[in-house]
Amino acid sequence: MTSTATTSLARRLGTGDAVVIGLSSMIGAGVFSAFGPAARAAGGGLLIGLALAGGVAYCNAVASAQLAAQYPTSGGTYVYGRERLGDWWGFVAGWGFVIGKTASCAAMALTFASYAVAGPMWADRLVGVAAVVALTAANYRGISRTVDVARLLVAVSILALVVVVLAIATSPRADTTRIGLSSVGTYGVLQAAGLLFFAFAGYARIATLGEEVRDPSRTIPRAVPMTLAIALGLYLVVGLAALSGAGPAALAASSRPLATAARAADAAWALPVVRIGAAVASLGSLLALIAGIGRTTLAMARNRDLPRWLASVHPRYQVPDHAELAVSIAVVLLVATTDLRNAIGFSSFGVLLYYAIANASAYTQRASERRWPRVLNVAGLAGCVVLVGALPWTAVVAGSGVLLAGLVGRAVARRLRPAGCSG
Repeated sequence: MTSTATTSLARRLGTGDAVVIGLSSMIGAGVFSAFGPAARAAGGGLLIGLALAGGVAYCNAVASAQLAAQYPTSGGTYVYGRERLGDWWGFVAGWGFVIGKTASCAAMALTFASYAVAGPMWADRLVGVAAVVALTAANYRGISRTVDVARLLVAVSILALVVVVLAIATSPRADTTRIGLSSVGTYGVLQAAGLLFFAFAGYARIATLGEEVRDPSRTIPRAVPMTLAIALGLYLVVGLAALSGAGPAALAASSRPLATAARAADAAWALPVVRIGAAVASLGSLLALIAGIGRTTLAMARNRDLPRWLASVHPRYQVPDHAELAVSIAVVLLVATTDLRNAIGFSSFGVLLYYAIANASAYTQRASERRWPRVLNVAGLAGCVVLVGALPWTAVVAGSGVLLAGLVGRAVARRLRPAGCSG
């Protein structure tokens, strides 16, 4: 029999482990695919969008790190919103995270399959489902095993990106004049920033694992900004290389922009590296995403914002077993039935909403609880709101509809709850 909400998760993660989890969450399908839609939105201005996304991500990161140090428990902004702003705000953050990241998991699985198989859709779906099942099993065996696998995956991913960048940089056909900013519009840059934010959204994953971190008041504030700085530097180098290799027009027309850049720069020998790197990076992100969503689901179930059955913690492996199984089932269904290549906008909607609440929560902290100035919280909140507004309107409408459905569902459940039942 599995234990319930009173069982705590084991603290096994140090700073290095936290950085690995964050990097494996970010360096996935985003860096291998997001430059394409960003180039369609802003052309060469995608680099400005990337810097904007990184700036908003930094504000969000320090808010999350500051809050996680004060509330070192599973759930991330779901917990912070409840503690600082009230139950409903916490629910909005948690619901936005769960729905956005569930869609992201499916997108990661399909991206992995498209690079690993590149076959008919049914084959891609089958391989994607197999990846979800395998990585759910890895998570189910415990967070230490998750870190071990993530460390290997992120090392391979970074190595692949370095090889591709060097291949383009040393090619005589690479041309830095292709990095142009002519006819760059403000809306296009903002939309590119919103889409590229998808590639940053794993930087604070460690905050959702706060209950499993050793010395969280020291580890989390160090690990989150460190993870973001490494990823931002890597993304800027990759973006410069991609634009130099192919130019914004070619990137905009490609679903595999790094492969297109390598081919255009006459570095076709690097294409297998791109393919392997993209597949491995997608697996790394999927692995960490399943862990993060499972723990946020656990926290919401503990507070009866989701069915109480999801609050189980496995007595041997000390993981939220029911929550991870439920998430994996939802992802498998999406992979098997839905084309999620347009899910980046929907995912960004949910995650930006999540971090808007994180910034608002951090703003309320007292001076003794702060590590960074309030102006960063204001900038982060404003940035999240602006980037949400700049997303494709279909993503905004779909995200708003699912968010409203969750709010209505919670209101109905609270009315039907027996008198005297807390949470």
